[in-house]
Amino acid sequence: MLEICQKELESLLEELRKRGQGQRLSWERFKGAFLAKDTRESVQNLSRQCQSLNSMLSIDAAVLGATIYKEVREGRKEQQEWQREQNRQAILDWLTPTDYTPQQSDFISRRQEGTGQWLLDCVEFQEWMHTDKRTLFCPGIPGAGKTILTAIVVNDLATRFTDNATIGIAYIFCNFRRQGEQKAKDLLESLLKQLAEGQSSLPESVLSLYSKYKEKRTHPSLDEISTTLRSVVATFSRVFIVLDAIDECQVSDGCRSRLLSEIFDLQDKTGAKLFATSRPNLEIEKEFKGYLSREILASDGDVQRYLDGHMSQLRKFVSSRPKLQEEIKDEISRTVEGMFLLAELYFRELEDLTSPKAIRVALHQFQIQAQDSSENKKLKVLSKVYDRAMDRINGQREGFRLLAKKVLSWITCATRPLTTLELRHAIAVEIDELELDEDNLPDIEDIVSVCAGLVTVDEESNIIRLVHYTTQEYFDRTQSHWFPSADAEIATICVTYLSISVFEGEACPKDNELEKPLRSNQFFEYAARNWGHHARKGLATTQMDRLVLQFLESEVKVAGASQAMQNTMAPEGVKGLHLTAYFGLRSAAIELLKRGHDLEATDSDGQTPLMWAIDNGNDELVEVLLPKEASIDKFDTLKRTALHHAASIGQIVSMDLLIQRQANVEARDLQGQTPL
Repeated sequence: MLEICQKELESLLEELRKRGQGQRLSWERFKGAFLAKDTRESVQNLSRQCQSLNSMLSIDAAVLGATIYKEVREGRKEQQEWQREQNRQAILDWLTPTDYTPQQSDFISRRQEGTGQWLLDCVEFQEWMHTDKRTLFCPGIPGAGKTILTAIVVNDLATRFTDNATIGIAYIFCNFRRQGEQKAKDLLESLLKQLAEGQSSLPESVLSLYSKYKEKRTHPSLDEISTTLRSVVATFSRVFIVLDAIDECQVSDGCRSRLLSEIFDLQDKTGAKLFATSRPNLEIEKEFKGYLSREILASDGDVQRYLDGHMSQLRKFVSSRPKLQEEIKDEISRTVEGMFLLAELYFRELEDLTSPKAIRVALHQFQIQAQDSSENKKLKVLSKVYDRAMDRINGQREGFRLLAKKVLSWITCATRPLTTLELRHAIAVEIDELELDEDNLPDIEDIVSVCAGLVTVDEESNIIRLVHYTTQEYFDRTQSHWFPSADAEIATICVTYLSISVFEGEACPKDNELEKPLRSNQFFEYAARNWGHHARKGLATTQMDRLVLQFLESEVKVAGASQAMQNTMAPEGVKGLHLTAYFGLRSAAIELLKRGHDLEATDSDGQTPLMWAIDNGNDELVEVLLPKEASIDKFDTLKRTALHHAASIGQIVSMDLLIQRQANVEARDLQGQTPL
């Protein structure tokens, strides 16, 4: 259109030039040029084109405005959706930060293709899936492959019902190393979180629970979690709950019995289905009496598939001898008798052998060990396999041997599973050095390779662990032989790490400010929360005692550690005596008192070391920390005395000691309550 206008203007200009030629340019002559027919038509045409152009510009402006409005609206919608998702995730994480998805991914990635199908095809599993039978219990000997089979079941359910939003699936992998974070309430919260997460919008019952407690900064009771879980389960047409290794659930605090009681009650009220595995255990078997049951044993076919898939890891001479490969598969599958773990360990023993004869000698040794098929005998066989693995470790060069011993002692004695970076930092610590040398961090590949197949890394969660529960049991039995001073050494490393100058010269960081040093010092959180547990368990050494006291006498280091221990809920003003009371470190508390530390020092909540000792059940510290009679009724910011603290959690020994010292049984707190 612009080209048309240009041509019209050029044509009009040319016409005017022609008419303007001559000696005189009068007004009549000039006016005549504009009144000429062809000139008028050109002007009219230009006018029409301008009107069209204006219309098009108006339309373009309207379209542009609409486009901008649409983009702004879509951007705002995306922002609102992002904010909703953030809020949704915050509520789910408030329920519990625990996520079993990485474990599921790790376990299923370890599955040898084709293994475990026998369980999915068995009559009991099919009956559980397709009839009104609600519970399938699968006991199995240690090392039978129960956890991998559980992951296979979870994967099958997720695949089978991937497009069906009315089906709920929730699963838990119980772990003896996580008993502290796997109480009955924790596990029920995890089931609730997974089922709520599986819905397009969070159930109203979950939102109500969150609204009720978020401002209080407290958590609902187990009964409230159970009630909410029932209401969420009822929103699905069917729900599958999968529990692995119930035997690893803590017994002493009633966790296991309460968990099963709550789930059976949930089944009665909602019809939820339950798949559960366990080691043989009479108490657990009683709980599942009368339900569908299928024993888990590694099938010969699964063992042979595993060996087939790993045969290339043996020395090259094996690949050129098909007959030898068949011997390996036949002999190992025959001797392990349903214990998949034993097949893996036997196979690893063959990896270092350099001749066909050496392999056949080893296979013959496996046959001899398998002559007694009782479960106790199999566990003894496992113990001998672990003994031989330790012999291989001790046969390495000194640097490799020392690294392996450090790694195994840390993984065995740590109070919780460690990430690879946490372990690398722990191993890199140099006693009395106040900076961590990054060049001292060992590679994770070296850490794994020197341990003779006894440790493995879960790739998704980045957790480094022993290959099996039986490996932990072996080291628990033999710790005094292999790692006699492990806890003292770990405590020493922890307090050294806490003394790294992350907080030196500055006030203790608060809330999200704490995250930066914790991220840059990967081992700090573990060290802060656990140094005292290791110090209490460990055999006292001059070096450990010296470093512990140096740490406890530094207000800055104590403040930083106490903040990391309790995160944003930590009170200010925590002293070294508070930490000795928290961890139950009697000798350290006595030494600090000798050095003049204040017995009645209070934190920002008004609590004394005595109150900390009572709250953490450390009766042996109470007598050490009892003040003179005149101040025995000192109260905190809630006007609660030490006797209030003892009575509220049922600390009988502490109550007796306090009453003997004439503690006031009639003292009233802010709510008007006496200790009674």
